Amino acid sequence: MDLLRLVAFDPDDLAVISAHLQDSLLRVGDIAYLPRERRFAIQIRRYDWEAATPQRRLTCMHFENVTGVRVRGIDQTNKDAVLNLLAIAFEEASAPSGTATLIFAEGGAIQVDLECIEMQMKDTGPVWAAESRPSHDDQVQAAGRP
Repeated sequence: MDLLRLVAFDPDDLAVISAHLQDSLLRVGDIAYLPRERRFAIQIRRYDWEAATPQRRLTCMHFENVTGVRVRGIDQTNKDAVLNLLAIAFEEASAPSGTATLIFAEGGAIQVDLECIEMQMKDTGPVWAAESRPSHDDQVQAAGRP
């Protein structure tokens, strides 16, 4: 598969990106909130669900028009801790603003307050074999995913 690059401008677009990012792994140290730029960015190791064999890809994602970020259930001091992204949900406040919530296994979450949805994800580099295909149906269903 070629490098994937997706952009979201509405909740439906964001749901498509969420599906591609399901089971991405990231280190706490790879999360950045840049308030002056109004940007929230993460470097992740995306599980490639479309590949014939289990593999991961280095991917960057970021939200623009960020007005605030809240973290729940994640130790921000442990920069080497690995998080497993289950889904990204969006709750509209006063259109077009709202909150994108990154839902992680183990109950952690990051809420990103947005003036409007403008999110990008882009595969940026190497591909490597994954040990196995992720499986945690109970957690995905708890996160509101089919």
